[in-house]
Amino acid sequence: MRCKKTVFVTVGTTSFNQLIETVVTPEILQVLSKRGYEKILIQIGKGYFQPVQDGTCVEPVIEYYRYKESIENDIREASLVISHAGAGSVLETLRARKPLIVVINETLMGNHQMELAYQLFQDGHLYYCKCRWNKRRKTV
Repeated sequence: MRCKKTVFVTVGTTSFNQLIETVVTPEILQVLSKRGYEKILIQIGKGYFQPVQDGTCVEPVIEYYRYKESIENDIREASLVISHAGAGSVLETLRARKPLIVVINETLMGNHQMELAYQLFQDGHLYYCKCRWNKRRKTV
């Protein structure tokens, strides 16, 4: 049995509803599908938002959970990791040598996420972005 090309999304032990809501928008799902991703596995943490497969798109399949003892296996099995900018998640993903997109949680004040992401980007280890909202849709 072949492994599905998977995106693993993690928010760590906090909540980052904006990231989860953005990743499951039809626009993002379409982009991921066109790039061959068949599954999105999301660790939603304390967030209130729970993704639902809306039926308009068969792939990628969306699965989620709140917490696990360890996300090491999910990172190792992923083809791409999209993560909040928490140092633990970022360093664990980099140790696993997985492609990484870090999304800055701008609602957290004084957390140094931008500095960490920017420096690791400058050093060639990852890409980073922020969630950008407008009135009609959300995009990463």
